Amino acid sequence: MTRNPLLVLLVVMVVALQVTTGTALQWSNLRGVLLDTAVIALVAVPSAVLVICGYIDLSVGSTLALGGVVAGRVMANGQGDPVVAVVLAVALGALVGLVNGVLSTYLGLSSFIVTLGSLTAVRGVAQLVSPLPVNTFGDTFGFLGVGTLAGVPLAVWLALTALVVAGVVLTCTPVGRHVYAIGVNREAAYLSGVSVRRVPLVVFVLSGAAAAFAGVVTVARLNSAPAGQLGLGFELQVLTAVLLGGIALTGGEGGMFGVAVGVLFLGMLRNGLTLLGVTTFWQGVASGVALVAAIAIARGTHAVRRRMETAAALRRSAAAETPTAPTAPPANH
Repeated sequence: MTRNPLLVLLVVMVVALQVTTGTALQWSNLRGVLLDTAVIALVAVPSAVLVICGYIDLSVGSTLALGGVVAGRVMANGQGDPVVAVVLAVALGALVGLVNGVLSTYLGLSSFIVTLGSLTAVRGVAQLVSPLPVNTFGDTFGFLGVGTLAGVPLAVWLALTALVVAGVVLTCTPVGRHVYAIGVNREAAYLSGVSVRRVPLVVFVLSGAAAAFAGVVTVARLNSAPAGQLGLGFELQVLTAVLLGGIALTGGEGGMFGVAVGVLFLGMLRNGLTLLGVTTFWQGVASGVALVAAIAIARGTHAVRRRMETAAALRRSAAAETPTAPTAPPANH
């Protein structure tokens, strides 16, 4: 519980919703929750890695819109090639990430300011690409959004794959150790030979590509690509899920399991409030309160854990310094 209190809260919330509504755990409801959270998870994975590095990407919502409308324009009226649509959208998203990354890492500008500017600029580009909504993309393209494998939505499989791969990279590879080292102390990481610019630059590119691909999945599911509304507020959903998952804004702390729990918690919270008939306005209030509460709980449990670790270290130190009583010599007979 001290390691991940949000997981306990998630279980309690799901049980309470099931008892209250009787439908929270039905597959028809869970399928919708998983589809919604899968899109968030696809973007939350690289966003979380960026935050661990000590950076932030606020442009993911606009990049999602750009990727979605570009793919939509290619596939308008079902006449385009789905492969071309996906590749072009992801390439443009990666380009947005590259620009954000160069400005933030190599030029040393604040990633908050850079991506805040990109949020507005990229949204404008998306609206220039498609001033009016496009729709009717065809069944092949639509499979990305509503297709299933073994009864589970394809988007969920993709999100799980992203979480697992990122978790393995962070915990089992030198790249993962470099990510944490940059977040903990950039100067010390540089002196240790870590590429403190190239690593976060690559993550920025992945963040942009993932956001654009999430846009492709979203428009494939909606069968429509409205540039003005697509992805509005999405960056806040992603950031909320990341912070709920225990990723520290100061960098150098957190993991993919916590991100998965944070994404599910946010999805189940919104779904539960909908099942209970709560209006969307109050859902926003609840999400904000949940974020602040989760961060407060995380900080509290982190402080308790640090005190316990410090106390244990002091006990070990005291035990090591305590002199042992001399052994009496054997009696002579």
